[in-house]
Amino acid sequence: MHNLMGTKLLSVIVPVYNESLNIEYLVGELNKAYSKTEGFEIEIIFVDDGSVDDSFQKLKSMHFGDYYAILVKLSKNYGAHAAVRAGNQVAKGDYITFQGADLQETADLPIKLYEKISEGYDLVWAIRRSSKIGFFEKLFSRFYAALMKKYAFKNYPKTGLDICIYNQKIQQQLSQNIESNSSVQLQILSLGYKYTSIEYDKRDRQHGKSKWTISKKVKLLIDSFIAFSYAPIRFVTVMGFGFFIAGSIFMIYVIWRKVFIGDLNTGWPALVSILFMGFGVTNISLGIIAEYLWRTLDASRKRPVFIIDEIVDMSS
Repeated sequence: MHNLMGTKLLSVIVPVYNESLNIEYLVGELNKAYSKTEGFEIEIIFVDDGSVDDSFQKLKSMHFGDYYAILVKLSKNYGAHAAVRAGNQVAKGDYITFQGADLQETADLPIKLYEKISEGYDLVWAIRRSSKIGFFEKLFSRFYAALMKKYAFKNYPKTGLDICIYNQKIQQQLSQNIESNSSVQLQILSLGYKYTSIEYDKRDRQHGKSKWTISKKVKLLIDSFIAFSYAPIRFVTVMGFGFFIAGSIFMIYVIWRKVFIGDLNTGWPALVSILFMGFGVTNISLGIIAEYLWRTLDASRKRPVFIIDEIVDMSS
């Protein structure tokens, strides 16, 4: 795919899931953004993540601009992170990046990232300068970023991580270590490569409905903590010690009142309260431990994180 002059190739991965209403706008914006690139070539890999609408058929019928267009169809819906991993395996570029099909990042953001990484970096992040997303989505994003920064990665940006560009060294690491129930962004960050960043403004979605549901946000939060932080399991240990100490102090207090004052009557309300509290803590602890055990079992099965059903080269 490289020409004889050794021109660099930039691979852009675009996960697509039920984006039928957005396909024409998406391809049109990409065609305009990549119509006048100089000094490098572009490969766009559209990864259909098991769409149940006609997204894949629409992509096959589109006219693509002055870039290589590759369509990848997954066997079912595996999630956006798995779709990025599938695109990462197919990508042939010297540098690889990804962006959403809703184009909340401007279509030319990968070009800006390419210009920065061409200065000699292994990894460049696009950090949000401003965002027009909804209040609750912004609140979740800030909460998630704060937790990641405190318990997982000290260098995690307070505005969060969405898009990055990386070289073939990082691509190889992602291909050799395909993690299930994990975040691509956090896995890249955990590799330890030094990085720089550029800023961008996140826009409103132009067409269609967002697939970033509350359940997916909660799953990402749990996956991120389980995969990249020991905080939950340490929380169980600390909580256990805390209740043991509190229970010991309370027991000593009850014995002291009973022996020296004698005004303490035994009653069922206190007993019921202690039982409710104890069972609540026990169930929370078991739930956290079960999350770790389930992921260990899932990893031991070695089931594929994604299955590529079809690859169509639209470049001709």
